[in-house]
Amino acid sequence: MFWPMLAIALGFCGIAVLGVLGIRVFLEVRRLGRQVAATTERINRAAGDLEDAATRLAATGDALR
Repeated sequence: MFWPMLAIALGFCGIAVLGVLGIRVFLEVRRLGRQVAATTERINRAAGDLEDAATRLAATGDALR
């Protein structure tokens, strides 16, 4: 009777550990997603600034020859 109860207890502990690790992975993925979104916004803003600067430079005719 001892071995079946031990097997059940170890199985429960294993599932609990997997659950905790799953939650940690989920939280890290959410954090990574927020970082990717923020970085994408910064890149888009920088690309817009670069496009505006190139448009102004082309309008003035001072482009490199």
